Amino acid sequence: MPIQDVIKTMNTGVLTALGAFGIWGFLPLYWKALDQVPALEIMTHRIIWSMLFVALLLLARHNWQTLKAALSSPGILFNALTCALLLALNWLTYIWGVNHGYILETSLGYYINPLMNVLLGVVVLQERLRPIQWLAIALAAIGVIYMTFSYGQLPWISLTLATTFAIYSLLHKQTSLPAMDSLALETGMLFIPALLYLSWLTGQGSHSFGQQTTEQDLLLIGSGIITAVPLLLFAFAAQRISLTTLGILQYLGPTIQLLIGVWIYHEDFVGARAIAFIMIWIALALYTMEGLHHHRRKRKACPAPT
Repeated sequence: MPIQDVIKTMNTGVLTALGAFGIWGFLPLYWKALDQVPALEIMTHRIIWSMLFVALLLLARHNWQTLKAALSSPGILFNALTCALLLALNWLTYIWGVNHGYILETSLGYYINPLMNVLLGVVVLQERLRPIQWLAIALAAIGVIYMTFSYGQLPWISLTLATTFAIYSLLHKQTSLPAMDSLALETGMLFIPALLYLSWLTGQGSHSFGQQTTEQDLLLIGSGIITAVPLLLFAFAAQRISLTTLGILQYLGPTIQLLIGVWIYHEDFVGARAIAFIMIWIALALYTMEGLHHHRRKRKACPAPT
């Protein structure tokens, strides 16, 4: 491939990655606009409209072969069901955290997530870490422990988000399904329970859809689009740029969330919380710089063929 095409492909990958992480970063503003709706109800709408939106995309693509093949594989179905349950817990925790004034804790969860991925790699995949990587994980753990003792309770929102998404990512590594098919299968498995729950709410007269403003209804419908689009952008970017570049860009999302929490919603960023964040930032900086250094050494040791 000519160098101009390589650069163009990488630029496209970077732009789509920025789009994905940018949307994820600004999501608190979206959920805050729905803070009159209970978190569980928002999540069920998110499941239903995501599934319908992705189904329309698959219909437009006229390509159901991959999904049909997956439906005949017990292993893929079990993996997808586990991913679906993790996704539901992650979404519910995130929406609840944002709408109850814990945007900084949700941001912390996605800062911890890369290090949680590394830790799972050690525990589950028996991967070996280099000394600086162990130091990074230790610093992050100290930050979480310090916050726990200072506040007298675990930062459960952060840990739930980091753990569920790390396990979700690990399971996704074990499936060959494309991003769109995976999301269709996972939301499809949750579709009927979500629909039954909304039907029950309607029967109880406590549902929100169609009861208040048109703007709120449109936001609930749009939750499917705001969910699927960044996932598809991320999948597109992952095929076009290096994992190192993707790993650095992923910090954009929680950074935007942090700034929104502090500047727009005036959440406290002092004392133990600030110290814990700083320790985790140092851990991430060490981990990232060590990873870049290791990558350069490998490239020098194994130069590309001419």
